[in-house]
Amino acid sequence: MADVARLAGVSHQTVSRVLNEHPSVRPETRDRVLDAIATLGYRRNSAARALVTMRSGTVGVVTTGSALYGPTSTLIAVEEAAREQGYFVSVATIRRYDADTMHRVLEHFMDQGVEGIVVIAPQSDVADAVDSFRAPVPVIMIAARDHPGVEDEAPSGESGTPAAQDARRRPGAAGLVLPIAVDQRLGARLATEHLLGLGHATVVHLSGPLDWFDARERETGWRRALEDRGAPVTEPIRGDWSSDRGYAVGRELAADLRAGRGPTAVFAGNDQLALGLLRAFWESGVRVPRDVSVVGFDDVAGAGHFIPPLTTVRQPFAALGRRCMALMLDAFAGAQVRPVSIPPELVVRESTTSPRG
Repeated sequence: MADVARLAGVSHQTVSRVLNEHPSVRPETRDRVLDAIATLGYRRNSAARALVTMRSGTVGVVTTGSALYGPTSTLIAVEEAAREQGYFVSVATIRRYDADTMHRVLEHFMDQGVEGIVVIAPQSDVADAVDSFRAPVPVIMIAARDHPGVEDEAPSGESGTPAAQDARRRPGAAGLVLPIAVDQRLGARLATEHLLGLGHATVVHLSGPLDWFDARERETGWRRALEDRGAPVTEPIRGDWSSDRGYAVGRELAADLRAGRGPTAVFAGNDQLALGLLRAFWESGVRVPRDVSVVGFDDVAGAGHFIPPLTTVRQPFAALGRRCMALMLDAFAGAQVRPVSIPPELVVRESTTSPRG
């Protein structure tokens, strides 16, 4: 920094202000300092800075290491949002979801001096392990667990976990687990109401695995949309998240459709399940959307190029990452915090239409 100050003809303090984006530096002075930094190839010594400030500038992220679209996209979004805020990210991948494993992860992060922890917890056993997480720093859990309501709306009642209740009542602090998620239930309602609005008498649901919060919330949203419209509610078809399962179910539904007793509309728990359905229907001579409409969930890359292009629910992962970091920064500052649920968006394409007749 002394070399930069000498070359730019300014004080050491001015260089520090430029590096910390202080508003009191004149634009021409800032440009001169930045030119000197570029000329000298100066890089801030993060280790030295941490010793002085007693802050590591690092956030720990716990992930299950899933290759599925939702968890992977969430991890990428959190890392990008953290980097935009000037934080490094340390990632710990876990394969076992017991309390001992989570405690070892906590110790790993504490050894690095992380300032906060984000846990991507799509499954119930991961969230259960987080309940035993007694971290000395704020913890954000990304999970559709408590369903606090649409973004920026005050949560109703005092339902949910004790940690979530505390988050509604008082400022963020060490030891709190603060939930945030995309509103999966709303997304399922949007998909189901879209199909009912086209004139379908009811909607069949091919669900994801019920140890996943997202699958549970999507099933709840689907069911309540049908009940609110007075439409028949059949038992969901249980699935996983794979196109193979969608294909197997699609073969069975296609046989029913050819026999004249199949559904006219299917809401698949994710786009991979929907992809399997589309393949099975195509092979069986069932036309989508003329014979049956299909809606997916996620809006994966390429969903607009399925045959036909898939109507689906888009999850705003970038917004999720930004809100996650905003919540973390509020917790750092001791500001009032509460659970956050971000609304998804229905993307209508060519896989849905009104039923024949």
